[in-house]
Amino acid sequence: MEAHEEMRKPVKIGISHGDVNSISYEIIMKTLSDARLLELFTPIVYGSSKVASYHKKFLGIHDFNFHVIRHVDQALHGKANLLNVFKDEIKIDLGQSTETAGESAFQSLEMATDDLAKGHIEALVTAPINKQNIQSQNFNFPGHTEYLTKKFGSQESLMLMVSNQTRIGVITGHVPLREVPNQISGERILNKVHILNNSLKKDFGISKPKIALLGLNPHAGDKGVIGKEEQEVIIPAIKQAFDQGILLFGPYPADGFFGSASFNNFDGILTMYHDQGLIPFKTLSFKSGVNFTAGLPIVRTSPAHGTAFDLAGKNSASPDAFREAVYLAIDIVRNRKLHEEYTANPLDVAAERDENEN
Repeated sequence: MEAHEEMRKPVKIGISHGDVNSISYEIIMKTLSDARLLELFTPIVYGSSKVASYHKKFLGIHDFNFHVIRHVDQALHGKANLLNVFKDEIKIDLGQSTETAGESAFQSLEMATDDLAKGHIEALVTAPINKQNIQSQNFNFPGHTEYLTKKFGSQESLMLMVSNQTRIGVITGHVPLREVPNQISGERILNKVHILNNSLKKDFGISKPKIALLGLNPHAGDKGVIGKEEQEVIIPAIKQAFDQGILLFGPYPADGFFGSASFNNFDGILTMYHDQGLIPFKTLSFKSGVNFTAGLPIVRTSPAHGTAFDLAGKNSASPDAFREAVYLAIDIVRNRKLHEEYTANPLDVAAERDENEN
């Protein structure tokens, strides 16, 4: 059947090479050196063969080679394909933040997203960038999330941190802490709730997701004693979401919620601001965590860690999070295909699932 055939096809995934002075090439090469992984997807690294050669030599990686191509259509399944984005030499200063590294990170990202928009690749895995040196007239964003949201014409998106069964989203994202209370509105909360609820269904295959919403203030406001946002904004938004058929619960005090492991009872969690969600997430899953941009028409994942300049060139960086980002991208592409097929003809998909289980 159609859905079954689609699931068998290897997923074509683009990889932007990130900051050339960071651990990006190291974790990319370590991930793609696993031949078993290459059976599941066809990778296309948007980068530079000269930069790759430099990192290979410096790190002493001798048993790995890229298949260098000039166009995405030349990518071969079973190979670690590298599409040469750059003709000129790129100066490498390992562990340093440089303007050249920022420019090449943007060029790689721009070409990869252009191919993603054209359907030449099915998903994008972004290697870490330095958010300071990539800034320019063409890239004036706090990070990948905001850039991709504008690039693909979405009004809203959701930064969703994923590891195993834990999925933590942030309502206000990359904004200064002092601006957070002013950005917490009922409308904003409901927008993020809808994005998460739809993503859990479409991207993760959860038919009736349970979502937890954390409070803004200590002890979730203590019924108005420590701040009014819970009573005036957050609780009414929860009631409205519930009336719309969304299983949204809260508001929960953040410390007790994570300290008592209550997060394990929910399919998704929404936190009010960046560090409220990312500190517990990275404490639990730093080595394997993945950043997924929910709410976009395209699939983008990334390792949850950054450039790790202090590890650059030392051959000690773990590829675990990058590998998990690849796995998640593959899963989401396939889940979206199943969801689309199910929406079109639910009886056929149900029959196919029964057939595969028997």
